[in-house]
Amino acid sequence: MSAASRPDPTSGATPVVTRIAPSPTGDMHIGTARTALFNWLYARGRGGKFLLRIEDTDRARSTPEATQGILDGMAWLGLNYDGEAVSQFERAARHVEVAEAMLASGAAYKCFATQEEIEAFREEARAKGESTLYRSPWRDADPATHPDAPYVVRVKAPREGVTVIRDEVQGDVTIRNDQLDDMIVLRSDGTPTYMLAVVVDDHDMGVTHVIRGDDHLNNAARQMTIYEAMGWPLPVYAHIPLIFGPDGKKMSKRHGATGVKEYQAMGYPSAGMRNYLARLGWSHGDDEFFSDAQAQEWFDLSGVNKSPARFDTKKLENICGQHISVMDDDEILSEVDGYLAAAKFPDLTSDQKRQLAAALPSVKGSSKTYPQLLEKAHFALVQRPLELDEKAQKQLTDVSNGILKELTPHLQSGSWNREALEGAINAVCEAREIGFGKVAGPLRPALAGRAVTPSVLDMMLVLGREESLARIAEFTAKCPSA
Repeated sequence: MSAASRPDPTSGATPVVTRIAPSPTGDMHIGTARTALFNWLYARGRGGKFLLRIEDTDRARSTPEATQGILDGMAWLGLNYDGEAVSQFERAARHVEVAEAMLASGAAYKCFATQEEIEAFREEARAKGESTLYRSPWRDADPATHPDAPYVVRVKAPREGVTVIRDEVQGDVTIRNDQLDDMIVLRSDGTPTYMLAVVVDDHDMGVTHVIRGDDHLNNAARQMTIYEAMGWPLPVYAHIPLIFGPDGKKMSKRHGATGVKEYQAMGYPSAGMRNYLARLGWSHGDDEFFSDAQAQEWFDLSGVNKSPARFDTKKLENICGQHISVMDDDEILSEVDGYLAAAKFPDLTSDQKRQLAAALPSVKGSSKTYPQLLEKAHFALVQRPLELDEKAQKQLTDVSNGILKELTPHLQSGSWNREALEGAINAVCEAREIGFGKVAGPLRPALAGRAVTPSVLDMMLVLGREESLARIAEFTAKCPSA
């Protein structure tokens, strides 16, 4: 079997069409998200189309909730697709039509073997030490001998020579044709199998490049028999390595979060997740931090590694922190809303949103996730009376009371800008012959109720004169010498 009829990936003559085809049988896995991202980058970088197909033929396990989870995951990741999502189940009649066409052309046949007969064949083969690959006696049977009994439809796989999968990541992969089975394309109840449906859908949707996990590599050789039988051009194949956990094993629940919605609920920015996933199995020189536009321009299948990538949460957080620091404030505020909803936390009030917006310039540069950002912006989100944490309560001393009462007149009379506020604090430092930190020590819990906070100058500028003075007065009233 030849791959000569596939599109030329370098010619540019055929518009690029890629797809992602998840099954709605559970949460959208982070590996599926990475595959979707690679397809999206490849298509978008070439002015092509990126399509979404929901492979919902497993009716027993497919759920509307899982389908919605896929749509939500794609939306959070910012992976916009062209047209409407396609339901594989709704195309069953078309799949049957192709199977019947293969029957009519002699590329497929009716197999009346029962499960008991197939198992008996395999047991005998095992006993003889021979291959258990089932060889149906019905492959070349005269239709006149067909019984009036249930049957499956099998495609006639080549039995001599080899099939070569020309793969853009794995290179040429050669499969001996005597290792290929006559796979079932229609079950005995007349429903199409996944192996048939995926080929028909890819062809009908005009998919030119099948970029998917390398756990599907063996499927390619079997699916190519359908392309050959129908005289359809082969897509360009690119089987990408799986994602492993830090221990070198396939990523699973034992490594922590694996579902896309879990990462949104953990507060990672979508731009950071896209950047990190792009680098997970693909590289462009030594570039680690980049924008979507750069990724689309740079991404190419030649940069995809053959070996599995290892998921590293620390690297993810570092990349996400860099993205938060350069994101537009409006985008951050929008994503914070999404994070709170995903994590099932209460929405921010309009006042809190306004205060958070004011605080962003002082907190986003040091935040790697949205929970960290909200924690740093805590001072701007709370209202009086402030609750003091354990470390803050240790600042309730007569010394703190004296420092803050000495500082208050300077804050009441001076201008309210960074230079003036710094001057006010320095004036107290000089009068008491103490360092800046000795004033900041009680000022932090007074302004935020916590001992660990952003810069006291940043907090006062965000809170404003009236609120800052009110919080300081409230704090000093609790001190022993008040």
